[in-house]
Amino acid sequence: MAAGETASIVIIGQAPGRKVHETGVPWDDPSGNNLRKWLGIEPEIFYDESIIALMPMSFCYPGKGTSGDLPPRKECAPLWHDSVLAEMKSRKLVLLIGQYAQAYYLRENAKRNLTETVQCFAEFLPDYFPLPHPSPRNNIWQKKNPWFTTDLLPKLKTTIHSVL
Repeated sequence: MAAGETASIVIIGQAPGRKVHETGVPWDDPSGNNLRKWLGIEPEIFYDESIIALMPMSFCYPGKGTSGDLPPRKECAPLWHDSVLAEMKSRKLVLLIGQYAQAYYLRENAKRNLTETVQCFAEFLPDYFPLPHPSPRNNIWQKKNPWFTTDLLPKLKTTIHSVL
């Protein structure tokens, strides 16, 4: 986790992957590279805790499952998120990366699945902006959902730059 109380954007992801767990640097992997491209920001801004807070649903690597990493541990968000977010009085936007963050924060307002939730992103603004996980494994999802690139990403970049 990397968070400053003056951050105007909070990025809530899943849990650190193996590489990030080893380096201790959030989003220091191909997923992070994709996310920074989606946001249209350079690493210097992305990693400036006074501008952007990086907070996972779970603070430790959950381990390897049969088809990728295991889900984030369930006890972390209820234990820590409210107190951490309460310190961020300047926050204007929370990016919810992936189904776990969306389910936790959007609760009954989330749609039937991640695709529908992300497609209806405008319903959750100005507080939340739901996104799929930027893992290269999701390239197939992006190809099946061209609206993500043509419609959502330009709106995401505009929203990010208006908050910064």
